Amino acid sequence: MRTTIFTIATAFFALAVQAQQVQKESTTTVTTVKDSDGERKLVKTQEQVATQQLQFQDGESKALNKDLASTPTQVMSTTTVTAPDGTTRVVDVDRSAFYTSGSNKYQVRLDNVGYSVMDGSKRSAVLRNLGPNAYIYSAKGKTAHAYFDKNGNMVVSTYDPKTDKITTETYTKN
Repeated sequence: MRTTIFTIATAFFALAVQAQQVQKESTTTVTTVKDSDGERKLVKTQEQVATQQLQFQDGESKALNKDLASTPTQVMSTTTVTAPDGTTRVVDVDRSAFYTSGSNKYQVRLDNVGYSVMDGSKRSAVLRNLGPNAYIYSAKGKTAHAYFDKNGNMVVSTYDPKTDKITTETYTKN
């Protein structure tokens, strides 16, 4: 009786546990900015977790050595940013990169509450998050809507009340 109960309990736990392979990768980038206000540090941590269920190709066979079946890998990625003022936030997708519009080259980089668009060493605009892939673009007294297309380019749409038209400018990702 005792053996039967032990066998049933062992079989139950063996079926309840699924083997999986988990790979975690974490990258931390510290950007130090020195200017007339002193030295500031921006810390960006990207964590990526890849999980894959392990299954045998022929689990019912009596063979001693069994081949693994290929199963889909699920990848979860998060980016955490700690600003110089100590605030920490989670960013869905880091849009920091260099972009070109016409002959001008701009750098989009993370700041305390969103992104700054830099023209050389001076800030020419800011991007503030409205929701998934929707931003307010504010520059030189004008406010516009911005988003990133499937190629990673930044698209800015501006309304002109004088002409009652919307103009769209695309900043190509380098």
